[in-house]
Amino acid sequence: MAEGVPTTNIEEWKPRTKLGQLVKEGKITSIKEIFEKNLVITEPEIIDALLPNLKYEVIDIKMVQKQTDAGELSRYKVLVIMGNFDGYVGIGMGKAKQLRVAIQKAIRDAKMNIIPVRRGCGSWECTCGEPHSLPFTVTGKAGSVEVTLKPAPKGTGLVVGSVLKILLSYAGIKDVWSSSKGETRTTENFIKAGYNALYNTYKFVTPADWARKR
Repeated sequence: MAEGVPTTNIEEWKPRTKLGQLVKEGKITSIKEIFEKNLVITEPEIIDALLPNLKYEVIDIKMVQKQTDAGELSRYKVLVIMGNFDGYVGIGMGKAKQLRVAIQKAIRDAKMNIIPVRRGCGSWECTCGEPHSLPFTVTGKAGSVEVTLKPAPKGTGLVVGSVLKILLSYAGIKDVWSSSKGETRTTENFIKAGYNALYNTYKFVTPADWARKR
């Protein structure tokens, strides 16, 4: 599928929110700070400013029909994966009559869905301490699909379906075991389930988290 780098002219950006203003003024310089404070990102330009090395890949393109009074309306439906290959990943959907516009909408949506991914070396078979895998087992669901991702020792690679392999690569994960249930041939739900599993890497509080709070 198509790959690319999303581009936005930050100089011409006129922030519409307080968070956007702080980012443009340079008072917030880290995406990590935003997530730590649980601030809501409502402008894609915030992601452009703080994560300039993002890349995207179009994973799925479908034609969808909608019945209207004027007849049947056909539109493109596009699924995009976006990430920096270093701990941040997002997915986005876009619909439009023109494929180019649908891709642009999907890219914008993916920016709004960027999440941090906690990486680590949680496999009992590996004690390297490097962030090549996951720190613990996580599960995500979407529709009838359930995906479980498990830490794997260094050198294992991504033992997952081909589509999930792209998602994990964009998140910066190199080694993982997986299992899945449900209708995994449905690309959209399969990707969403994997994305939700990665989202859950920060849902659990570890002993290290408690230590930092103290």
